[in-house]
Amino acid sequence: MRPVLFDVDGVIVHSLFHADPARRRRWDAHLLEDMGVDPEAFSALFDKRFEATITGKVSLVETLDAFLPEIGYRGCTMDFVAYWMERDVNLNYQLFEGIKRLRAGGGVKLYVATNQEHLRAHYLWSDLSLGHVFDDIFYAARIGAAKPDPRFFAWIDKRFGPQDEKPLFFDDNPMVIKAAREAGWEGVTFREAEDFLEHPWVAPRLTPA
Repeated sequence: MRPVLFDVDGVIVHSLFHADPARRRRWDAHLLEDMGVDPEAFSALFDKRFEATITGKVSLVETLDAFLPEIGYRGCTMDFVAYWMERDVNLNYQLFEGIKRLRAGGGVKLYVATNQEHLRAHYLWSDLSLGHVFDDIFYAARIGAAKPDPRFFAWIDKRFGPQDEKPLFFDDNPMVIKAAREAGWEGVTFREAEDFLEHPWVAPRLTPA
């Protein structure tokens, strides 16, 4: 049962957080109109202060409680979180259908490996229903380290135990793929669904569409 792992943003989900700027998909086009928050002002959240949130040291709500008033938002933080979560989940349906076909063929265990804090990880697993397709979700706040930190990969390796085949991992960030390869994984830089569908190990194991 070979483990096959996928990043979320830029892979499973079309996202603003894609390593390739040309492939980014905005979720915040109506943020100013709907919530009174300038998207550019909100982007300032993702500096050093967010590292503690991603790695689970500080909750997302606590971080936003401190940050949102700085950019003029006076509403309910939980309303803002709900708005953000519901819009930043543009599923890559072509890839997702391919993943389900791989699962149907057997001989594989499917995992999500992603830099997320707790709330969004839960949203992805439960509300986006990734839990119906994948066997587990390994994420930065759960692990206490974020990709490309070697501790991220070491934690997952320990969880897997000895394997007959090295883990196969799809991520849009070349730096993360480099770290995965250094950890002994087979890392594939993901740009589009064909990078998965035509992979030489994957393609023969896909059930018919």
